[in-house]
Amino acid sequence: MPTPAPTSTADLDVLLSEPRSETVRALAACPGDIIVLGAGGKMGPTLARMAARAGADADAMASAGLGTSETSNTPAARRRVIAVSRFSSRDAERSLNEAGVETIRCDLLDRDAVAALPDAPNVVFMAGQKFGTADAPERTWAMNVGVPELIAARYPTSRIVAFSTGNVYPLVPVASGGAKETDPVGPVGTYAESCLARERIFETAALRGARVAIVRLNYAIALSYGVLTDLASKIFAGTPLSLAMGYVNVIWQGDANRVALELLPHASSPARAMNVTGAATLSVRELATQLGARLGREAVFEGTESSDALLSDASLMCSLLAPPAVSVGTMLDWTADWVRNRRPTLGKATKFDVRDGQF
Repeated sequence: MPTPAPTSTADLDVLLSEPRSETVRALAACPGDIIVLGAGGKMGPTLARMAARAGADADAMASAGLGTSETSNTPAARRRVIAVSRFSSRDAERSLNEAGVETIRCDLLDRDAVAALPDAPNVVFMAGQKFGTADAPERTWAMNVGVPELIAARYPTSRIVAFSTGNVYPLVPVASGGAKETDPVGPVGTYAESCLARERIFETAALRGARVAIVRLNYAIALSYGVLTDLASKIFAGTPLSLAMGYVNVIWQGDANRVALELLPHASSPARAMNVTGAATLSVRELATQLGARLGREAVFEGTESSDALLSDASLMCSLLAPPAVSVGTMLDWTADWVRNRRPTLGKATKFDVRDGQF
């Protein structure tokens, strides 16, 4: 029976924060508190909520003596899930608290504030800046490189799952199936360059005592934003769609959240990088055509597809972890329903079609 389309932001948050059994087992293998840094962004709130849900189940496993060898001798104790952000929205903070997530207001650029953060053996790093880079590159470098330096120093022996981006790769031929983790990186533009520098900071931390996994993500789909929402919104409004970036990879944000948490026990020294995205190379023209059919509107295109695109190969993820639970077809159905019913969006375009790295 297909999962019904979410009809409210509350329904959507529940879907995006739902762990699977593999998520619970991963956290059972990683006892102790989890701190989510940069938890106020697009993905952070639902990832923190998922960690709280999965963590409670993992703790129950440990109490019942069903944990891994690492947890079997650990006294049962409720782990804390701590979300750290500036939290400009009190409602967002309150919602996390109601879901069992502790919150700390913190400017991660403040060295003293970072030093005062609680200890945690498990760290998910989600802070960063992309949009506005062209106008304020210094802010982007501070957020994407300066903050990781502070965090690496604060958590020198923790497991760290650090979010990065597929933008660290150059554009690759569409027929290639996407860049692999072992392929040479080739960041284009200030944002991508700073993200690669962030990876280098955490790679260095992994050589000094931390265990690190790097999430090279593109592109998360969450109905309130994402590539499919960009396309559907333009189709619904009758706006022509650029084919400058004619092919993409996408993954349901809930699946990306699950993967990030499930990478905690795989964090290692040296650091492990993993592409986190869908397995298929998807045609923007075909996605738009299918969305148009669901919306009862005809997609209008401008330009033609190039022979290369920003694409990542997800083979490593698929070989190590359970496959994504939400199919492309389901994402198309849910996105069309969300946009057709004029449900809330973040109002921020992904700019996935940018080819020169200027964000």
